[in-house]
Amino acid sequence: MFDLSKYGDGICLARMAELLEALAIDRARLQERSIAITGSNGKGSTAAFCASIGRAFGLRTGLFTSPHLFRINERFQIDGAPIEDIRLRELERTVMAVIDNISRRRGERFGAFEALFALACLFFQENDCELLVFEAGIGGRYDPVRLLGSRVAAVTSIDYEHVELLGNSLELIVSDKSDACASGGSIVYGENCRALRPHIGEYNRNRNVESLFVRDEVSINDQAVEAGSQRFDFVFRTFDFRALGVALPGGFQLNNAAIAATLFINWIERTRPRSPTADLEAAVRNGLRQARWPGRLEAIAQDPLTVIDVGHTPDGIKQSLAGLHATYGPNDWLLVAGVSLDKKAALIASALAPHFRTIICTAAHHKGGDATALASAMRLANPAAQIEIAATIEQAFASSRTLAAALNERIYVAGGLFTAIEYAAVARGLDASSLAFF
Repeated sequence: MFDLSKYGDGICLARMAELLEALAIDRARLQERSIAITGSNGKGSTAAFCASIGRAFGLRTGLFTSPHLFRINERFQIDGAPIEDIRLRELERTVMAVIDNISRRRGERFGAFEALFALACLFFQENDCELLVFEAGIGGRYDPVRLLGSRVAAVTSIDYEHVELLGNSLELIVSDKSDACASGGSIVYGENCRALRPHIGEYNRNRNVESLFVRDEVSINDQAVEAGSQRFDFVFRTFDFRALGVALPGGFQLNNAAIAATLFINWIERTRPRSPTADLEAAVRNGLRQARWPGRLEAIAQDPLTVIDVGHTPDGIKQSLAGLHATYGPNDWLLVAGVSLDKKAALIASALAPHFRTIICTAAHHKGGDATALASAMRLANPAAQIEIAATIEQAFASSRTLAAALNERIYVAGGLFTAIEYAAVARGLDASSLAFF
């Protein structure tokens, strides 16, 4: 879909704004109804939580996320249902016709994500969605989501990623992502952003943007892991919701759930200020409990137990590993690992390797890094581990199941999004090489 390069002719918000105008997108309505979610890890889960809360409140809710896992339709959802193939193709033709016209006039090429964002805006507008939840692509300063003009936004977490675009320090990265929020708005920051609080406060001060932090202004208390779920107490301003349940595994999901609840409360207070607290609590409670999001500590098989995770930054991988241990126990795991070409293999290997006795290193069909180089990094991080190399995901799938049976171990697939999803595709009997991620 969309025969366009990933970034087109580079950054240009004016080009994107012209596209929205030509498509007759109501920017004022877009601003009023939207929530923008940025961050290094946790964006997708947070967006899913937020959209689920909106549906539970009775709002027609649009959700735009990226990347998709198996089908591009996943990126565009209304009330939990992906866009139908026929409507997707119709909107693609509409958007591309306008893009072609603007490109000829400006002498500039659009990027694929710009086209996808515009399609989402058009799809949600024609269906009169009352709440729009948008996940950013990269950053926030020059990402199309900035054109939402949203005054309710989040930075779920911060880690080193896309440094060539966002900057080579955490301060630069968090500043870029914070720019997704319009002046006069509020940003909810995830727990791992707290160390940057002095910088964030000064950065947002002159933009008249309120900074709210999980574990500070937003409290999480009495966390507990139960059979198949987690629960926590949530306190924000006068809102005190006890024993909220979350079905998604991993302690990091409580951070994402708290962010989503705070985002929705902020948005409701701006758009429907007289909403009863009891209705709000019921929506948060039901929405968090009902939210589902594939790829994050997802069990895709039971014999042997096989869990995949799409985390792809060092901090995200560490959090997912902790969630795996808390949910399923730390012992008897075999690791299947692959890292994308543009990621730091040594950092990811150092986060994973010490926790596994058996490791299979592989390369995804899409952007897969060198499996041999990854194996070397794993050996440095854990010289005692038994390490094998599988040239393809298909070989890794077969070898992991054989080894797991022989060693009576479970399988954990981690290190990169494409590795995890291609492995899951093979498990479903699909052709992993045929998946198209962008």
